[in-house]
Amino acid sequence: MIKMEIVYFEKAGDRNTDDTIALAVKRAKEAGIKYVVVASSSGETGVKAAKAFEGTGAKVIVVGHAVGFSKPGVSDAEEKYVNELRSRGVPYVQQTHALSGVERSISRKLGGASRVESIADALRSVVSVGAKVCVEISIMAADGGYVPVDDEIIAIGGTWGGADTACVIKPAHANNFFDLHILEIICMPRDKSRE
Repeated sequence: MIKMEIVYFEKAGDRNTDDTIALAVKRAKEAGIKYVVVASSSGETGVKAAKAFEGTGAKVIVVGHAVGFSKPGVSDAEEKYVNELRSRGVPYVQQTHALSGVERSISRKLGGASRVESIADALRSVVSVGAKVCVEISIMAADGGYVPVDDEIIAIGGTWGGADTACVIKPAHANNFFDLHILEIICMPRDKSRE
């Protein structure tokens, strides 16, 4: 039997960013986890995490929105944050979203929801938006070769900005999605509504 503490935030959102990162650092140190994947569309949360994980021995990988997510041909990343990440040796990954990608194009054009988008919606509804983000960025980091698929990692995600969810995950590639496992929830919001 393993007993672990899970922290539940009263509300979702970026108000929980600093606590989420601190809890993730604590768990990484306890478990000796060497890879941390952080969702950060602008790069700001990624910089906060990179600073917090300095000296822990964990490698931080920041995953942003794919270029064109909000507007065709445009990156949501802010240059000042991406430059700071690079100066710290932290990769900033932008690639096709694992739980939407081409599937979203089909559903937008033809209607309905794809099977892949249904997985994303189920994770959002059943667990939390942040948990869906943690799963997705873990796949994206694995597909980019930034994290091993045979080791546990920590993933940090959020609900509409910042961070409010952290999980220990055994990642997998997109083509082996069902080999991915959420092993632990470190923290997440109880009230998942958007304010």
